[in-house]
Amino acid sequence: MKKKIMSLLLCGAMVATMFAGCGSSAESSQSESTGESASAGESDYSKELTLDVYDDFANYNGEQTGWFAKIIKDKFNIKLNIIAPNVAGGGDTLYQTRTAAGDLGDLILVGTSNGRLTDLVESGLVLELSDYMKDKDVTKNYSGAIEAANKGLEGTYAMPYSVSTDPATVSGEGTEPTFGPYVRWDYYKEMGYPEVKDLNGLLDMLEEMQALARKKEGTNDIYAFSFFKDWDGNMMNNAKQPTCMYGYDELGFVLSKYDGSEDIDILADNSPYLEVLKIYYEANKRGLVDPDSTTQNYDTMSSKYSQGKILFCPWPWASKSLFNTQENTSAGKGYQMIPISNMKIFSYGATPEGNTTQAICIGSKAEDPQRIADFIDWLYSPEGVECNEQGNGAQGPKGLSWDLDDDGKPYITEFGKKALPSNDTEVPEEWGGGSWKDGVSALNFKCVSLEDPDPNAGGAKYDYTTWESYLNAAATPLDEDWSAQMGGAKTTMEYLKKNDMLGIAPGTTYSTPVEDSNISTIRGQVKATIVDNSWQMIFAESDEQFESIKASMIETAKGLGYDDCLKVDFQNAKDQNAARAEAAKEYSK
Repeated sequence: MKKKIMSLLLCGAMVATMFAGCGSSAESSQSESTGESASAGESDYSKELTLDVYDDFANYNGEQTGWFAKIIKDKFNIKLNIIAPNVAGGGDTLYQTRTAAGDLGDLILVGTSNGRLTDLVESGLVLELSDYMKDKDVTKNYSGAIEAANKGLEGTYAMPYSVSTDPATVSGEGTEPTFGPYVRWDYYKEMGYPEVKDLNGLLDMLEEMQALARKKEGTNDIYAFSFFKDWDGNMMNNAKQPTCMYGYDELGFVLSKYDGSEDIDILADNSPYLEVLKIYYEANKRGLVDPDSTTQNYDTMSSKYSQGKILFCPWPWASKSLFNTQENTSAGKGYQMIPISNMKIFSYGATPEGNTTQAICIGSKAEDPQRIADFIDWLYSPEGVECNEQGNGAQGPKGLSWDLDDDGKPYITEFGKKALPSNDTEVPEEWGGGSWKDGVSALNFKCVSLEDPDPNAGGAKYDYTTWESYLNAAATPLDEDWSAQMGGAKTTMEYLKKNDMLGIAPGTTYSTPVEDSNISTIRGQVKATIVDNSWQMIFAESDEQFESIKASMIETAKGLGYDDCLKVDFQNAKDQNAARAEAAKEYSK
C-alpha cells in the first residue's frame, strides 16, 4: 500500500516541480489561462483577486502579508483576507452568522465534525469541485483521500487534511510531538535536572523555577503558566492540554485514550480534566499563573513565549518555535521537553486516507472558483507544502531558507538558520520583505503530512528537522546538553519511543456525525457553563470556593442536559475507537 501511494505521489510531484519556484512570477501560470470567464477549466490571472478566507484553524485575522503573500500574488495574483473565529471572536456564533447570510467565504477551511460539511453542502454554501479539479495533480495523487473526505456526499466538495504515505500505526508527527511538557531547559539545568514524577511534582518544580528565573533576570513578570480563552470549546482548552500528556484527547465531553482502553466523562470524579483544574488552582494560589490569562488572546500569550517569560508550555510549536532562535540556543537558552515519570503522550497516527475532521472547500459565491482550485492544487504540490506548511514545520521557499548541495541533499541556508522556525528575521525585498515570522502562511492547514518525502528535496522529509544535515548542524549547547541528559537521544520523538512514553492513536477518516439539533442546543449551554466555571475554579480564593464552584458547575451542567450529550459522546468515542482499530488493521506497519 505504501509503495503504491509513494509511486503516485512521486510521479505527480515530478510534474509539479516543473512549474516555477516559490519566488517566481505568475507569467507562466497566466499564459495557460486564456479564457476570460470564471467557468471550470478557465481562469484569467490578470485581474487581482482578494479572497475572503473563512478559516477555523487560523490564529491571525486580516490580510496575509510578507513572503507567503508575495509567492501567491506572483503565482495566482491573489490576496488572502483571513477571517479567523479564533481571533475575531464569535466562534460558532460567527460561523452561524455568516452561514445564515448565505456566504461563509470564498475559500473555506473548516472543521467537519458534527456534520458541518454535510450542512454546508445541503445549504448550498460550498461548490462541487469535480469540474474545477479535473486532471489536477491533487486529484491524481490523492484520489483515495479525496474520496474519503467526501464519503456520504453526492459529489466532491472537500479536500482532505494531512494526507500521508505512512501506515496508520506510525506517528504522523515529526521530531516533536504535538503535546508535551516543555520548559525553559536552561533554568532546569541550573536546578540540577530535578526528577519530576507527576503533575504535582511538575507544579513544585515550576515554583522553584519561577523563583530562580525572577531572581536571575531581575524581573517579576515571569510566570510558570499563562492561559488564553481563544480556543475554548467543550471545555477550557488550556486545562485539556496536560491530559494529552497522559494519552487522552477530547471528543465532546469525553476524554478518550489513544488505545481505546478508557473513555472518561470530564466531570467524573476520576476526570483528568478536573485534576488539571485543581493543579492550576494550586498554581494560582502560589502566584504561578500569569494574571493576564483571563483577558489576553493567543497572540499576546505567544509574544511572552517569544521572550521566554512563560516557563511551561504544553506545545513545542508555541515555545521552541518562538524562543529557540539560533542566538538563544547557542547561548544554551531555550525550551525543551522534560520527562515526567508517569507520562504517555498522545500522538496522532498517520492518515493514509487523510484526516477528514478538517477540510478545504470553495464557497459557492466565489468570484473565480477555477483560480481558487488552481491555488488549492498548488497547496498540495511539493512547492505548496514547503511554503504553506512552513508554520507547521516545513522548510519554506527553496533558494531562500533552504537549498540542495552538490549531491542533491537538502540543507538550511545561512538565512534559514536565522529565520527558522519562526523568527523575527528581515526578509530580502525580492522575496517580499518584512519579517519572516510575519510572512508565514496564516492558513494553518496541513495538506500533506510533513513526514512524507519531498521530491524537491531528494526524497528527504518535508520536516527539515529530520534532515541529516540539520541534525548534524543543530548541535548547539542547548541541544547537546539536552541530549546528554536524555540518554543520547537526538530528538524528542527518539527519546519518547525508546522509553515507551508515546501513545499512538491510529490515524483514521473518522469524524463525529451530525447530532440532533436539540443536543446541539443543550451542548451550547452546557459547554458555556463548563468553560466559565473552569476559569472561575482556577482563580478561586479558597479551597471551599473551588469546591463550591465545581459542585455548582456539575449540578448546573447536569440540569441543562449534560448526560444527554454524554450519551452521544460516549457512542462517538466507541465508534472512533472501532475506526482506529480498523485503520490499524488495514494500514499497518
